[in-house]
Amino acid sequence: MRLVKPSLEWKQQHENFMVKWGSDRMVPSSMDLSGFDTYEEFLFALDLRAKGEHPWVPSSHYFLIDGKDQIIGMVDIRHELNEFLRNIGGHIGYGILPSERKKGYATYLLKEVLTKCKELQIDQVLITCDEDNIGSAKVIMNNGGIEDDLFITEEGVMKRRFWISIK
Repeated sequence: MRLVKPSLEWKQQHENFMVKWGSDRMVPSSMDLSGFDTYEEFLFALDLRAKGEHPWVPSSHYFLIDGKDQIIGMVDIRHELNEFLRNIGGHIGYGILPSERKKGYATYLLKEVLTKCKELQIDQVLITCDEDNIGSAKVIMNNGGIEDDLFITEEGVMKRRFWISIK
């Protein structure tokens, strides 16, 4: 397995991923192709996010590719936190295809992404998940996550917040 940056080479795979994902909200949302007329438009928008163009913070984006060259997961690393990310989004947002969950891929993905965070000199990484997302909480804790205070959104969603120290 490996992490690769989105590019035109992965257009068809990314579109297939979206179909397999289904109608649920895409996680991470930055990798959602909805609202773009072309893949080039999506890549341009992703580049603006990567550069931290307002209202975004600088970020990095990767696909998790399996041994068959299939996208099975996606991740968004935010290099810094604003108020929203500090409470709700955290430094890292990731998602694994529903059909590929409970196979250890999320734990692997997060481990690899924490290495990227170290390269970015992010010493304390915040990762969040919904209170009822037990699988994600386990993945975070399996990678050294220490739980912090809950945050309750305006909509009443309880967000679990975890910190991982990278030194």
